[in-house]
Amino acid sequence: MDCKDILNTTYQQILNEENLGAVASYIPELAKVNPDQLGICLITKEGSSYSCGDAQTPFSIQSIAKVLSLSLVFSKIGDDLWKRMDFEPSGNAFNSLVQLESENGIPRNPFINAGAIVMCDIICDLFDDPKKELLNFIRKVSGIADLSYSQNIANSEKQTGFRNYALVNFIKSFGNIKNDCDQVIELYFHLCSIEMTCEQLARTFGYLANQGKQFKTQLEILSSSQTKRINAIMQTCGFYDEAGEFAFKVGLPGKSGVGGGMIAVLPNSYVIATWSPRLNTRGNSYRGIKFLEEFTTATQDTVF
Repeated sequence: MDCKDILNTTYQQILNEENLGAVASYIPELAKVNPDQLGICLITKEGSSYSCGDAQTPFSIQSIAKVLSLSLVFSKIGDDLWKRMDFEPSGNAFNSLVQLESENGIPRNPFINAGAIVMCDIICDLFDDPKKELLNFIRKVSGIADLSYSQNIANSEKQTGFRNYALVNFIKSFGNIKNDCDQVIELYFHLCSIEMTCEQLARTFGYLANQGKQFKTQLEILSSSQTKRINAIMQTCGFYDEAGEFAFKVGLPGKSGVGGGMIAVLPNSYVIATWSPRLNTRGNSYRGIKFLEEFTTATQDTVF
């Protein structure tokens, strides 16, 4: 396929259409972002890179980073992680407490807030300095040596993250949080504070399109079997209670964040990252979903 032409054509089409939704104003730092920005970057397994719009502008990747915390834990303890975590779609909002009551504190999957909080608890078990080791892992995977947490965004999340405080304490009441709740939630807020550009995001997640190895360096992040499983969870759970609709419209595994970013993966082919801050009612980028739907319709390249 002619990636460049299709990318540019689709970008111009989406740019000229309505831009509905609203930024995630419940996190004060995210409310400051220009809501009309749109960035796209696609990187192929062969190393070709194609960008449009605001692809070099850093933004808060938020829940996209949950794929990285899952990758770290999976690489360290393997299938033992599923003793504390399921891998089923939740069908509820990403910050819901509802299912935890009936399911004894076992989160439905690693990408809802409850699941990512348990991932952070496991990271606290694994390392003496979990915040440092998580950042080191993300630096290694991304190849960005000077990557840092955004303290402004982490503080902003702490000021308004009342549901997340409730989640960590509620899960603790079932015995599925082993460490101090404040330590765990502090790590969670910092995980979500990471900032990247579309280009950096696409490069970071190359291993999910290359059987666990980064495109250029062939650095092994996960085994091919683990990579298959993470892609499967992204397909079924990566967009919260809109995962089925995303599969129906786009047909690729992916993950969204309330900063307006998205990644999507065509295994053995490419990773594409999009960013547009206005969110729909389910917390996913309005333009991001529209772009990926039109792009995969034009390329006819999906996992189905």
